[in-house]
Amino acid sequence: MNTKLMALAALVSGLLIANVQELAAQTTAPPDTTATRPAKTPAAQTSVPSASAPATTDQTTGETSQDPTVKKMNEDEKQKVDTKGK
Repeated sequence: MNTKLMALAALVSGLLIANVQELAAQTTAPPDTTATRPAKTPAAQTSVPSASAPATTDQTTGETSQDPTVKKMNEDEKQKVDTKGK
């Protein structure tokens, strides 16, 4: 008898909670529909152009020539990776 009463109470409370949630969903205002959309044309450039001269092909990148020992070690390691894999 006790389990039937508890099951009935759980069922009734579940229905009441479901009805309250349904009513709350119906009374809330719909979301605002004035979302901004992306521009049809891209915006104009806003960055300031550099005042320096454009790069030329004879300018260096700052890299210095490698020590022959280091160069040999790098080549040896590359050869190992190529033949044996990582």
